[in-house]
Formats: sequence, structure tokens, C-alpha cells
Amino acid sequence: MLSIYLLVGALLLLLSIFSSKLSTRFGIPVLLVFLGIGMIVGSDGLNWIYFDNYELAQYLGIIALIYILFSGGLDTRWKKIQPVIIPGISLSTLGVLVSALIVGVFTSWLLNFGLLEGVLVGAIVSSTDAAAVFSVLRSKALGFKYRLKELMEFESGTNDPMAIFLAIGIIQLLILPDFGWLEMTLLFFQQISVGLLGGYIFGKLTTWIINSINLEYDGLYPVLMLALVPLIYSVIDLMGGSGFLAVYIAGMVLGNSNFIHQRSLINFFDGLGWLMQITMFLTLGLLVFPTQIMAISGTGLLVALVLILVARPVSVFVSLFFSRFKMRSKLMISWTGLRGAVPIIMATFPLGASMENAELIFSIVFFVVVTSVLIQGPFIPLIARWLHVDSPILPKTKFPIEFEPSVDTKSALKEIVVDEKDSIIGKKIIDLDFPNDALIVIINREGKFLVPRGTTELQANDKLLVLSKKDQFDKIKRLLKSDFENQTSGNAV
Repeated sequence: MLSIYLLVGALLLLLSIFSSKLSTRFGIPVLLVFLGIGMIVGSDGLNWIYFDNYELAQYLGIIALIYILFSGGLDTRWKKIQPVIIPGISLSTLGVLVSALIVGVFTSWLLNFGLLEGVLVGAIVSSTDAAAVFSVLRSKALGFKYRLKELMEFESGTNDPMAIFLAIGIIQLLILPDFGWLEMTLLFFQQISVGLLGGYIFGKLTTWIINSINLEYDGLYPVLMLALVPLIYSVIDLMGGSGFLAVYIAGMVLGNSNFIHQRSLINFFDGLGWLMQITMFLTLGLLVFPTQIMAISGTGLLVALVLILVARPVSVFVSLFFSRFKMRSKLMISWTGLRGAVPIIMATFPLGASMENAELIFSIVFFVVVTSVLIQGPFIPLIARWLHVDSPILPKTKFPIEFEPSVDTKSALKEIVVDEKDSIIGKKIIDLDFPNDALIVIINREGKFLVPRGTTELQANDKLLVLSKKDQFDKIKRLLKSDFENQTSGNAV
């Protein structure tokens, strides 16, 4: 039997990975691919796997969220998010609350729920998923201007803890008679403060441990991190803080510090994050009975339309009222509020608490998430072009060389592209006034890699992999363009 389980698990995983190519080729959000596979092989599909254990799905979801949030924090660069941190926090707190209230009032009226039950539905579907947005954009080789990408990534990483807290708090208000609004408000500040402080301290502590432990085998460093991440979550959770916020902050602190095996550990957690998402989406797909979902399709569609056309835009405009973002940027952010796995995972919380309308809430949330991705996802590139907030994504060169700096290394490898107007075209490397501590390691010319010599002449569209001190790269870029700028300024005179 074990071999059969392993075979089925391996085949599902491979099928999910290969099917993800559909996301790139046809612009289908990868979330739907993984969910669809789970639904097809589930009890309402081919009936290969019967799964209805909501409690196990919830536990798996929490574990997956811990690693996904940590991986997201690890990839978050402070310099990029610093200009958008205030509007990002506003979106992930005030925006979540406003969206939850609007959807909650409508849901309570539509389904004859109590107001708290309606707001619970609103809180569950208020969490956004930037990964779903960027998977669509990558298929069209598009990006965003005006730091919208950084804002969406930061919002998506920080609104999960807020939405989770709000959902859990409302569930406690509904099932615990002694739990009131005052207790919920105090719990909110406790969760946020302990989560932020604990995440920062653990992030610094994790950095120190990695750099100081000096393990004999390099392969043990990913294992070390695998153990530290749930440790951070569990300790902060037992202390009364938000473990989800703590692991995100800890990942961000670590990702913005110098630590050994940095590239390999970031790549490891990137792969682990994908594994967690695939596992979770497959599990949630198995958990869903499509016949039950279709029974509430009309209700679910109305809730989804209110979320997409009313709640999300209003929450964005209220949250960004005092920001410098212009109307078209706010409209773009409003449309890119795609939902992902987090709302579906949170929809298992009422089931675990044995609430009266728990199964109906789960079905509605699932339908809303899928509808959000289907309606909003395909039109993101079109709306970005229409609003003039799109920018082309230049393909990143994969050089056949890696640079693994030590903790105190101040150098880095960066790619510099020779523009068609740069003055260095036709010049030999030996004739360039390059800094003594900078070196062109390799050149990508029309897809072929060249090891440069002093006599190598540079051509337009060459991609130079330069090794230099981190604070030298701006100087090097100015150097490569200085002659051209001098020529144009001289002609103008």
C-alpha cells in the first residue's frame, strides 16, 4: 500500500508541475491548475481519492502558510518596499477591515446571516495573493510602473496575518460567550506587537545562528532552517502573538542581512514554497465537492462581484486616500486584488470550530476565490496597458556561474547591459577606464557566453556579468555611458 500511496503522490506532484506550463503559455493562474487537478481526481471527479478531513486540511494549511510567508519575507527587499511601506500597511490593515465590512454587510443580507457571520466571510476573502497576479503578468512578459509591484507584494505578505487574526477573532466572538469586543481589541494589539517584536528578534537570532554555528556539512543548513521556521511560529503563538506575522518579519530580517549560503538557502525556500503551494492546492481541491459548490453558484457569484467591483476598490481608495498614488495606480491595485489559497485555508477554520453554517461558508469562499481569479486574472495585462502602468520585463540572463559571498564580503555579481547608444561599443576592454577592483567575469552575446580578454571588443546588447564592490556599480554604469553623454551635450552646445 505504501508504494501505491507514494506512486499516486509522485504522479500528482509531477502532473501539477508539468501542468503549470499552462500558466505561462495561456495566462492561466497556476492556482487554478493545482486546484483543478485535485478536483478532477477527487470524489466528485474520477473518484481516485476520497478526502473529507477538514481538520487535517487545516493543519496542513497552517504548516504550508508558515513556510510560504517565511519564503515571501526572505524575498522581500527592504530598499524596494521602504518607499511603499506606509501605504502597504494601510492596505493590509485598514483595507482588510473595510473590505471585510462591505462584503460582510452584503453577505449577511443576502444569506440571512447574522452580521458577525457575514463579516467573517468578508474577513476570510479579504486576503490577496500577489503570486497569482505575477504569474499572469509573466506569461505576457509585463511588469508594473510606479512601484506597484513592490506595493502588491508587501500588501500580500502582510494582509494574511491581519485577515487570519480578524477571522479567528470573529469565530471566538461567535462561539465563546465571555469573549467580547474589548478582549478582541486587546488581543489584536497583543498579536501585532508580539508578532512584530518577536519576528524581528528571531530574525536577528536566526541570522546569528546561521553565521555562527559552523556546521560540518553544508546540506544541514536547509535542515536547520526547516526546524527554525516552525519554532519561530510556535514560540510566538504560545506567547500570544501572531505567529504568521512573526515568520514573515523574521524572513524579511534574514533576507536583508548577510548570511552564509545565502543564495542556496533562498533558492531552497523558493522551491519549498512552491511545494507547499502545490500540496495545499491539491489538498483543497480534493476537499471540495464540485456538486456542492455549483449548488451555491448564484450566491457565490453575487458575493464575488461585490468583492471585486465594490469592496476591493472602496478599500483601496480609502486606504490610499493620503498617498501619492494617482487614480490610475489605485484602479490597477483595485483590479489586481486576486484571491489565493489563504482564504480557502481560512475557510476551514469555521469547519474546525463546528459552526452552524461552516460548510456553506467554505463553499462560498471557494467559489469566490475561483471566480476572482477567473474574472480578474485574464484582464490584468489589458487593464495595465489601458491605464498605462505596464512596463516590459526584460528576460534575466542565467549565467553559468554563481557567486556565494561570505558574511563580510562587500562584493557582488551584477548584470550590466550594453545599450545601443553606449559609447563603449567597439572599444576593447583594456581601453576602458574600469576601476581596479572591478572585473568583467563573462559576457553573454546573443545567447552565447564568452570569457572576456583585454582585447575583446564590446558590442551592442552585450550582457556583462561584473564583479565589483556593491557601492561601485552606480559609478561603473555612469562610466559606460559618460562618453556618449559628453558627445550629446557637446553637440547641443
